[in-house]
Amino acid sequence: MSDLKYWLGFNLVKGIGPAKLQALLSYFADVEQAWQASEPDLRRLGLDQRAIANLVEARRTLDLDERLRMVGDAGISLLTWADPAYPRYLREIPDAPPLFYTRGRINEVDQWAVAVVGTRRLTAYGRQVTQTLVEGLVRNGVTIVSGLARGIDSIAHQTALEMGGRTIAVLGSGLDCIYPPENRPLAARIPQDDHGVVMTEYALGVQPEARNFPPRNRVISGLSLGTLVIEAGERSGALITADFAVEQNRDVFAVPGNINSPVSKGPNRLIQNGAKLVTGVEDILEELNINMVSERVAVQMALPETAEEAALLSLLSPQPTHIDDLARQAGLPSALVSSTLTLMELKGMTRQVGGMNYVSFRESGPDYQV
Repeated sequence: MSDLKYWLGFNLVKGIGPAKLQALLSYFADVEQAWQASEPDLRRLGLDQRAIANLVEARRTLDLDERLRMVGDAGISLLTWADPAYPRYLREIPDAPPLFYTRGRINEVDQWAVAVVGTRRLTAYGRQVTQTLVEGLVRNGVTIVSGLARGIDSIAHQTALEMGGRTIAVLGSGLDCIYPPENRPLAARIPQDDHGVVMTEYALGVQPEARNFPPRNRVISGLSLGTLVIEAGERSGALITADFAVEQNRDVFAVPGNINSPVSKGPNRLIQNGAKLVTGVEDILEELNINMVSERVAVQMALPETAEEAALLSLLSPQPTHIDDLARQAGLPSALVSSTLTLMELKGMTRQVGGMNYVSFRESGPDYQV
């Protein structure tokens, strides 16, 4: 908890983004030492004079304890790189935000997420398709990620909630500056009863300025295994999200539309450029290999019932291990290991991949092929 105020401090300093902060953290033992670094050390690590001046001024003027108290009083939590709950796939992108302000809690199941984005000026067709596809994704335990904007975003969040699923809203403003204003009730619903998270890298008081939305979009795609574009004009921000998904080596999906409709030009062009054409939820589930996430999570959360199962489970990994090696490492008779592995395979806790080699089904992520 004591380190949080320094993470918060760096979030408030202009000119120190993810790359520069990573350089500081690679040099200093912890974030507190990075915050208190001398000017010569900061220069040696590549910070320009403006960033150094901003940090020095922030250290002089900011009361970090008071800032942290204000965040807590607003019912907001902080999620940082140092937190084990920081989203797994978001960590993989090169410019992952060091800190998020959040309402709601990131869950393990949120690693199986699909971004659903599109135009603010949706058609009746766009509304229907969004509802149908989101319903199918939620039935399979997929978390829906979007940007809380008017149109497709709002329908995606609302449908996920109505289905009892989880949804994550990523903002381009502070959590106290919800935009558009009519979505404030929706933003308040999302964290309730553990149905999702509203999150932003922007501090309290930051207004929804246009320049904030492209960075917001790279978080939407970064949280997700794939990005689904339903309706979007040729200059829609949804296409920026799709571009980020490609840069992040994630899948892009698009729903084809009427060639005469302006809001179909975006997804139709994406399909021309190689996006996966979607005519039903199965197209997404099969491509990402994430059918019935809820069943996978149940398997991952299953507890071993015997000491032998616990011992073998601790030795298994996504990499194949031969049964003889498992017996030797566990110090158990080969016959007992064989019978235990058979029972574990029936429970879905392990799988034989040939040649008496076994892998664990309790790895931290889905079977996802980029």
